[in-house]
Amino acid sequence: MNLTHHFLIAMPGLEDASFARSVVYLCEHSERGALGLIINKPSEISLKGLFDKVDLSLRREDLSGEPVYQGGPVQTERGFVLHEPMFAAASFDSDESAYASTMAIPGGLEMTTSKDVLEALSTGAGPRRVLVTLGYSSWGEGQLESELAENSWLTVGADLSVIFDTPVGERYDRALGLLGLQSWMLSPDAGHA
Repeated sequence: MNLTHHFLIAMPGLEDASFARSVVYLCEHSERGALGLIINKPSEISLKGLFDKVDLSLRREDLSGEPVYQGGPVQTERGFVLHEPMFAAASFDSDESAYASTMAIPGGLEMTTSKDVLEALSTGAGPRRVLVTLGYSSWGEGQLESELAENSWLTVGADLSVIFDTPVGERYDRALGLLGLQSWMLSPDAGHA
């Protein structure tokens, strides 16, 4: 099972405050574990506020009011930028990212942790669509599979419009809708038939 480029949708019975009603975009899933970013829990910091904190101006009016998200409980002081692919200008045939510390996610997105992506955004350039988080979510070997077996999460292939085009308050319901479900259909009690 490889859930890279999938959403994890928290079941109503998931009581962990970090993950209640969350939608996690999985950037990586392998036998070693999983890494993802929560895409529907905005923090109180705007992108403009974040840029001010790192001494950069933000010349992208379309982004200045956007929130920085709480990506998960791990390394909450560190930034993670989920974005459309940006290829190195040196070669148009290259699959190499334009940024230093970038994970290419099969399915069409990249996740960058280096400051150069923020510097590009500060000049008015950079990826057109971005979601910035502080922190990330991770699961050790077999941990996510165990949580799936306990019915803590639903999974569905990721739809980029949920990440970039859906208002934050509607992302949980839109992700459920990808499965043909609505939140009222889900019981907070997990169980096995």
